[in-house]
Amino acid sequence: MDELGISGSGQAHLDQYLTIRLGQQEFGIAILDVQEIRGWTAATAVPNAPVHFRGVINLRGTVVPVLDLRHMFHMPVPDDDRLSVTVVVRVGGRVVGLVVDGVSDVLDILPDAISPPPTIGQGFEVTSLSGIARSADRLVSILSMAQIVGEENLSVAA
Repeated sequence: MDELGISGSGQAHLDQYLTIRLGQQEFGIAILDVQEIRGWTAATAVPNAPVHFRGVINLRGTVVPVLDLRHMFHMPVPDDDRLSVTVVVRVGGRVVGLVVDGVSDVLDILPDAISPPPTIGQGFEVTSLSGIARSADRLVSILSMAQIVGEENLSVAA
């Protein structure tokens, strides 16, 4: 294999990730989990919902819950969301909208270029990440959509 991970046959298994921005940080979502990217649409609030649960939107007749990744990751949220984007993902038959600051590009990443998420110490796990990808001169945190759109984060009870 050469330095790009391409075998002698010229074939390499690359996974594709949609890169999103939250503040100044880049995150990746497996492209196979992405259903669509939508411009800003205000969500209808749900009473007594936790702060990361923005509400619901109507997606061609289907009511879709919307989560704000900035709130989930304890990041600053701008006062004006009109420049935000909603990435609609489908994971395990569940459709969820994710509010992000922007969409960057699609990266082709070799599986060998993804390291496990860091372990920081006892009692603290980075469950929202499936790994950290090295791509050229940047690091991209790969999101675990199964964890993010899991039942715990979609619970409306505060």
